[in-house]
Amino acid sequence: MTLVVGLGCQRGCEFQALLDLLDAALAEGGIERHRITALASLDRKQDEPGLLALTQWLNLPLHCFSAAHLAMYDDRLSHRSAVAFAHTGCYGIAESAALALAEQLGDAPARLLVPRKKSARATLALACVD
Repeated sequence: MTLVVGLGCQRGCEFQALLDLLDAALAEGGIERHRITALASLDRKQDEPGLLALTQWLNLPLHCFSAAHLAMYDDRLSHRSAVAFAHTGCYGIAESAALALAEQLGDAPARLLVPRKKSARATLALACVD
């Protein structure tokens, strides 16, 4: 199974906030951390220190997509955020990025395993290809 974590976050979001959100989502889904294949986000986040620290700590690759690419997934989102659209040009970063990367890596249609989870400074979703 290809299991991808999609992440969106505010600038300066700390590593621990991202890790706490990830652990909560994994616990809710009954998923072990070692099953994660990769992380995904918006290309604007590719240099975000907290996100980079999370990828290093988990020893997983981070794949980033353009807003135009993520917008192709808008009709599959569980939540469409006008705020995210105003800032990025797509209605949801975490779910869109997770779906995009899961499909790319799994070479098949992906589904959301854990839909959008939100903390004060970040969003997270898990997508998979069986």
